[in-house]
Amino acid sequence: MMEPGPPYFGAMGSNAGGASGAFYQPFNSSLAGAGVSTGVQNFPGVRLRGLPFDCNEVDICKFFAGLEIVDCLLVNKNGRFTGEAFVVFQASMQAEFALHRNRQNMGRRYVEVFRCKKQEYYCAIANEVNQGGYFEPEYRRSPPPPRPKKPAEDKGSMEYTEVLKLRGLPYSATTEDIIKFFLEYELTEENVHIAYRSDGKATGEAFVEFPTAEVAKTAMCKDKMTIGTRYVELFPSTPEEARRAKSRGRQ
Repeated sequence: MMEPGPPYFGAMGSNAGGASGAFYQPFNSSLAGAGVSTGVQNFPGVRLRGLPFDCNEVDICKFFAGLEIVDCLLVNKNGRFTGEAFVVFQASMQAEFALHRNRQNMGRRYVEVFRCKKQEYYCAIANEVNQGGYFEPEYRRSPPPPRPKKPAEDKGSMEYTEVLKLRGLPYSATTEDIIKFFLEYELTEENVHIAYRSDGKATGEAFVEFPTAEVAKTAMCKDKMTIGTRYVELFPSTPEEARRAKSRGRQ
């Protein structure tokens, strides 16, 4: 397989409601200089710090224009964006190119770009799914306050309807991706409802309708399997919850 060449920079579209300002500067095609190693790391991901608090995935894609992004995870803590994100690229060489964006501007803020370890990325995903927020032990000065323990959810004993809720989806996930995820259940587009916020951004959740509650319960075998690089949690849901999610997206 051929290694990717230097990234191509096409015409840039307008920013869809995220951070403002002209911050999409061309990459330096040389891998030497600016403290960037010419050795290619194994994990094709980087960590960003200092992002504008109103930025979104579209802004980050434009910040790394010309590179193929596989996943983008905005880090939240206590329900608020921390200004940090993890970005995974298609290949390690592209992550090396991404490091040249270190200390480049997004809007009025300059963004720091670091290498990240696979373990850091998956830790952030796990905390996002568990709604605990990302907290990196390596950088903390004092231990976090203890969190009350919640009883483990026994999904097998919960009441089922024909609807399942998916949580932790990639923000770029499509209806077709979810249909392929449940390939053996032969779903159609009418069975899949991706949840959106009122501003049109995906929430990372979706609702899937199966023929019966019994079929939905068998589909729970897909719980914590992956779509792209994200593992997805499944929960029993109801048609009413799915309708509420759809109505919120229309507001």
